[in-house]
Amino acid sequence: MSTSETARTKESRLTGENATEEIRDLPPSAKLVAKVLEYNDTLTQSQIAEESLLPDRTVRYALNRLDDEGIVSSRFSFSDARKRLYTLDLD
Repeated sequence: MSTSETARTKESRLTGENATEEIRDLPPSAKLVAKVLEYNDTLTQSQIAEESLLPDRTVRYALNRLDDEGIVSSRFSFSDARKRLYTLDLD
């Protein structure tokens, strides 16, 4: 079983020190995206790219890594169903 599958099967949520440990092992782009989401509650992928000054492709990769670790959650935007809204999920 890969580490991403293991992370998905965990029932416990990341909190406090556990979240810090999970983020510490991620690439720098994922850390930056997590920090941007920490300061801004909910953003679209393009807003994250604008805030972080990272290319869209890098933001997409970072969001996938954060999602694999269960650190970020996403939902469809009510104003534009083509977009997804991302939120840091450390509870």
